[in-house]
Amino acid sequence: MRQHEARRSGSAPGLRASGVVALGAAVATGFAAALPLVWLFGFTVDDALVSGRVAWNIAHGLGHRFNRGGPVVDAVTPLGWAYVLAPFARSGPLAALYFAKYFGAALSVATMAWLGARTARESGGAVRLVVLVPLALGAPLAAWCGAGMETGVVVALATVAVGPSRFSLLVAGLAAAWRPELAPWSAALGVGRVVARSAREGTSLDAWRAGGAVATSLSPALAVAAVRLLAFGRPVPLAFFAKPSDLAHGAFYVLACLIWTGAPALVIAPWAVRRLDGDSRAILVAGAVHCGSLLVCGGDWMAFFRLFVPVLPGLFLVGARLVAVAPRWASTLRVLVAASVSALLLFTKGRAARGVLAERLALVARAEPLLRGAERVAALDVGWVGAATAADIVDLAGITDDGVAMLHGGHTSKRIPATFLKERHVDAAVLLANGLVSSGQPPAHVAWARAVEARVAREAAALGFTVKATLELPSEGQRYFVLTLQDGSE
Repeated sequence: MRQHEARRSGSAPGLRASGVVALGAAVATGFAAALPLVWLFGFTVDDALVSGRVAWNIAHGLGHRFNRGGPVVDAVTPLGWAYVLAPFARSGPLAALYFAKYFGAALSVATMAWLGARTARESGGAVRLVVLVPLALGAPLAAWCGAGMETGVVVALATVAVGPSRFSLLVAGLAAAWRPELAPWSAALGVGRVVARSAREGTSLDAWRAGGAVATSLSPALAVAAVRLLAFGRPVPLAFFAKPSDLAHGAFYVLACLIWTGAPALVIAPWAVRRLDGDSRAILVAGAVHCGSLLVCGGDWMAFFRLFVPVLPGLFLVGARLVAVAPRWASTLRVLVAASVSALLLFTKGRAARGVLAERLALVARAEPLLRGAERVAALDVGWVGAATAADIVDLAGITDDGVAMLHGGHTSKRIPATFLKERHVDAAVLLANGLVSSGQPPAHVAWARAVEARVAREAAALGFTVKATLELPSEGQRYFVLTLQDGSE
């Protein structure tokens, strides 16, 4: 009887994996995580180059600025991330991007290897590692850990947070400090851990202990909010204002996350969940709370569900634990569903995604001579444009500009004043147009891709801007127009 109980609780020493098995599991898990990461290493987003440009200015002693002569600005950079990149950014934003990509990729592989070793040490045998199949096909985790943003670091923190470390709550708080939407997840994980501990000890819930857990898990985020208030004049990131969203978009985003990220399918086991330990259930509750957080904040417009990625390792961990306690047929079904949706996303979207970096590098190379001599360039996609020129960038989305961020409208539809270009002394603009339009077409007659670009183009035509060149964006069937102001034009 005692042996049976020990087997169920995983406490029997003979059932724990040896160091060799744990090492093998670590290698297998790291390899599984590396496969889609290598395939998608060409994926990136413009926001990564925004951070790289801020890091470039820091590296040259100019401070946390997007424009060399501009104000100190928050941008889309998590507080502190640009300083991590700065030592590697002296030669420009692209150098910072490459470091961030390799750093995030290496960190994510190491983190998942640690998670694999940790899983192998628990009871249930090697059968738990069947969850490596959907992991090896998972596009979201791989794409974002190698995209050149802070996601790889946040994933590492969130993974350690669901582990057994005595500092797990503080580590969860550090993840929330860099990604504010993780704050409810961090607090829920803390309270869930306290509830699980009380259940193990057979005691009632200690309110003081629960309150301390919440304080510990939220203190880093609150500290960052205070620093933001002192440094930038507001406690929340500028992107909160620049990229407003709504509940409808948030609901669609959460639903898509639950379907397409694969790992949620591994934990759909309403009966088997009751046989899990309290810590595992705390991870699941925290994941559900995170879904509520994404619903309220409106999700995200970027591909591959960036905001959901940090909780994926925790779901893989719980999924592996479920394999040990659920019927074999049910575990097989869950793994097949998770692997199928992961493969579908990877192979339908992966080919285009892996070409994003090469496409951006081509745009930067072609735009650099075209923008040479410009002093102030207006653009919506300020990441790659900021990598192509050292000129001041006038941000039409507001992610690096307080004044534009506070205007009415969404991320791509800011209600720019009719005299915006003249007031900002803009002498060049880079605007995206729909379709393969003629390079000689007047800017006033082009079908612009975003509402704010149409507004800017009307003023540009009135001020005498002319089309200097067009830059093709093959993956989208679109073109960027490079507009410049003629000499002597007002």
